[in-house]
Amino acid sequence: MSTLPFRLLSAVALPLIRPNVDTDAIIPSREIRGVSKKGLSDGLFAGWRYTKAGCREPDPAFVLNDPAYAGARILLGGSNFGCGSSREHAAWALAEYGFRVVIAPSFNPIFRNNCVRNGIVPVVISQERVESLGAMIAPDPQTRRIAVDLEAQTVSDPDGAVTKFEIGAEAKDMLIHGLDAIDLTLKRRGEIEAFRADDALRRPWAYL
Repeated sequence: MSTLPFRLLSAVALPLIRPNVDTDAIIPSREIRGVSKKGLSDGLFAGWRYTKAGCREPDPAFVLNDPAYAGARILLGGSNFGCGSSREHAAWALAEYGFRVVIAPSFNPIFRNNCVRNGIVPVVISQERVESLGAMIAPDPQTRRIAVDLEAQTVSDPDGAVTKFEIGAEAKDMLIHGLDAIDLTLKRRGEIEAFRADDALRRPWAYL
């Protein structure tokens, strides 16, 4: 399934700058009741978001429940974000909640790839800069927004200072054009069909 194309986003950012936030913290296993991408946002950060396991009473101390950060679409994370299991549900839950960008000093590689395949931009910048962004938005998150320009590969803080980030060419292409892994393969449809036609001549028995 294709995702929404991403080029530029200026949005409220939510700080969760903790190291080693694993996929079980992002979406606990008890919150996964199927294989669909839908119905996971209520379980996002459930272990921290609610007062106890299995309930839906918001914990007012957790940042996701702070009205100041309502509507956040950018998440500020800590180092090794998305470590732990390879469950794609972690990226699905973030995407369904509305996050389009996660900014962190580093990511677990599998989680980073899952983000790209589900329309979330994984932005790597320094720990110091992530913490600086968190401090800058804190006085008024709704107006002190962060902007992420994927084409220019920049993060702009509320005061206009710009930080460059690196991202692989294939990941950038997928995110800008809203492509999933199947879409990316089908960009080479002509080559695939030409190979099949040639192979059918050489090995007709394989196409019976």
